[in-house]
Amino acid sequence: MKIATYNVNGINARLPVLLRWLEATTPDVVCLQELKAPQEKFPAQAIADVGYHGIWHGQKSWNGVAILTRNLEIEEVRRALPGDEEDEQSRYLEAIVNNIHIGCLYLPNGNPAPGPKFDYKLRWFERLNAHAATLLALDKPVVLTGDFNVIPTELDAYKPERWVEDALFRPESRSAFQALVGQGWTDALRKLYPDQTIYTFWDYFRNAYERNAGLRIDHFLLSPQLDGRLIAAGVDHAVRGWEKTSDHAPVWIQLAEE
Repeated sequence: MKIATYNVNGINARLPVLLRWLEATTPDVVCLQELKAPQEKFPAQAIADVGYHGIWHGQKSWNGVAILTRNLEIEEVRRALPGDEEDEQSRYLEAIVNNIHIGCLYLPNGNPAPGPKFDYKLRWFERLNAHAATLLALDKPVVLTGDFNVIPTELDAYKPERWVEDALFRPESRSAFQALVGQGWTDALRKLYPDQTIYTFWDYFRNAYERNAGLRIDHFLLSPQLDGRLIAAGVDHAVRGWEKTSDHAPVWIQLAEE
């Protein structure tokens, strides 16, 4: 079973890229972030035409998440992260696919930091960690994936000294991510490639992609029930070089069947 995550940075603006990638790689499940489209503007028909259906939680201009599947039933569990009923930002979607709980998330960026946006990021992170603990307590296969907007270690950034004051790399963000993983989750890419330079995001400026001046901020966290089923993982690096593409590349894992 192949599961992918992709921050599309505007699903309608990047639709040709998304469809090309889906047809070329045919993942079984796809988690999308940063749709930047209201619910009614999601391109469901175009996606169905290449063999996918799913659920989505849109939001005008910003945010938005979706879970797509190919030839698999999808059962929606929730479309908001617990802990703040007044939070209207579309950043979390959870479903069961093929007996696996899948949480698709778009964690707040948090810049400028310090400030209100960073405070919101940390509160959201607290809510995520609390919900993640309840998911682990289910004692079932769970995947948490998406754009975490966190650079976990210096290995995950080109010239990390330039990111010291950024919300993605501040100690509070890294500590929250470490606390999350410390609950018992497996960082899938780091399990298979513990020392390798791996990036999932390259800024549009200063020829970052051409220089491979990137960040690893899109992550797969696996519950203990899936740790032994992880057989492959990677980044579709070349997609970042396509015309009119997102500033993120798709990330994927391959799980053995039960």
